[in-house]
Amino acid sequence: MYRPSTIPYQEHRGFSRTFTPGHLSLGLFFPLEAFDGDTPSMLNQVALAKRAEELGFCALWFRDVPLRDPGFGDVGQVFDPWVYLGYIAAHTSEITLGTASIAIPLHHPLHTAKASASIDQLSAGRLILGVASGDRPVEFSAFGVDAERRGDIFREYYEVIRRAHSTSFEPIRWSGGELRGADLIPKPTTQVIPMLVTGHSRQSLDWIARESTGWINYPRQPNMQRLIVEDWRLEVMKQCGSVYKPFAQSLYIDLAENPSTPPTRIHLGFRLGRDHLRGLLEVLQEIGVDHVILNLKYSKRPAAQVIEELGTHIVPQFGVQPRSEAN
Repeated sequence: MYRPSTIPYQEHRGFSRTFTPGHLSLGLFFPLEAFDGDTPSMLNQVALAKRAEELGFCALWFRDVPLRDPGFGDVGQVFDPWVYLGYIAAHTSEITLGTASIAIPLHHPLHTAKASASIDQLSAGRLILGVASGDRPVEFSAFGVDAERRGDIFREYYEVIRRAHSTSFEPIRWSGGELRGADLIPKPTTQVIPMLVTGHSRQSLDWIARESTGWINYPRQPNMQRLIVEDWRLEVMKQCGSVYKPFAQSLYIDLAENPSTPPTRIHLGFRLGRDHLRGLLEVLQEIGVDHVILNLKYSKRPAAQVIEELGTHIVPQFGVQPRSEAN
C-alpha cells in the first residue's frame, strides 16, 4: 500500500499550481460575496470565479454544509459541494478547485471517493480534497452518525477513499461494508488526489503528518502560527523525511478602500488596507505558510471590487508561480 511520502504530488495539476515550497499563494472561499446573516445570494459567482482565474488567484475553495443550522451562522456556498464543483469546473479551465472541507464521516466513503475522482477527471486534475471530521451536532444526528466516534470514522473513511482511488479490484473492508469483486471508477488523474486534513479532525499531529498531503489550519496571530508551522515541519520531517507537505490557512478580510488603513480584528481575520494585508501575507510567508484562503463574508465593499483590487495589487506577488520557478 502506498504512503503519501512516496507519491510525487507535484505531478498533480491542482497541487503544483497551488503549492510551491517557500512561496505563499492565495485562494478564495465561495461564496465570492459579502453577506449578512447565514445565507448568501449566490449571484454572479461564475463571473467572479472566472475573473479570479484571470487575475492569477491559485485556487477556489468549496465548503460542505449539508444543512442550515441558524445557530452556526454560515451555510457556505449553499449548493451541494460536488454539484457546485462540477458547475464551476465547467466554467473555468486553470484555477485549482479545493474542498475546505468535506466532512467525511457524514458521507459514505465510496460516494466521496467516486465524486472526488469524477471532479478530478472532469476538471483535468484540478481538485484538492480537503477533509474534516465535522463540527455541527445537528448534522450528526440528522445523518445517523455517532458524533463521539467521528474521529475513528474519519480515519477509517480516509483510508477507504485513499485505497479506492489508488488500487484496482483489491478488496477493501471497513466497519460499514466491504468492496470485493468490483472496482471504483473513475480513478483520479494521478495515482491519488492530494488529501489535506483540516484542523486536527480529532487526530494526532503525527498521524496527520504521516498520512495526509498537507494541513489546512485556522488563522492565528503570526507569532502563534509560527509555532504551529514549526511543529508541523518538524513532525513531517520525523514521519516522512524531506517530503514537502504544505501548510494552508483561512483568513477573513474586510479590505478597506484606503490602502494604508491599519488592521483591526474581525471574526477570524482583519479589517485592513491592502498595504497592511501585503505586510501580513509577507509575514505569513516568512513563517512558512504556503497558502491563504481569503473569505470575503464580512467585507463592506462588493466582492467584485475587492477581487479586482487584490488581483491588481496583491496577487502578482502571491499568485501562480511560473513552472520554471516552481520546479
